[in-house]
Amino acid sequence: MQEVCEFLKKCKFYFLGTVDGDAPQVRPFGTAHIIDDKLCFQTGKNKPVAQQILANPQVSICAFDGTTWLRVNAKALPDDRTESQETMLNAYPQLRNMYTVDDGNTQIFALTAANATFYGSETRVITF
Repeated sequence: MQEVCEFLKKCKFYFLGTVDGDAPQVRPFGTAHIIDDKLCFQTGKNKPVAQQILANPQVSICAFDGTTWLRVNAKALPDDRTESQETMLNAYPQLRNMYTVDDGNTQIFALTAANATFYGSETRVITF
């Protein structure tokens, strides 16, 4: 999991796919942080992406660092704890101009049942 998080941070952004009814939706994301031994990302509760994940927690992540591809399939479960919001906002202080702890909008999601595959000079699978 640590290797996946470091890769996502190295890429600076990645693409997160969700399910919206019967259609896929993909958008760029930039947050990845380990909180209480879970790989997490952050968004706004008022955004469609958050509502899509709450309705169907299956997500896919895709990232490329110029040499290696990463694909992650996982469930994203909400983490509504104040401590998690604080940890994420401390890791990404640039978000504080849009989000604050306990603002009713900051949403943390933790990945579970994750299958991460690195594709490059070798193919490796990591589960967490």
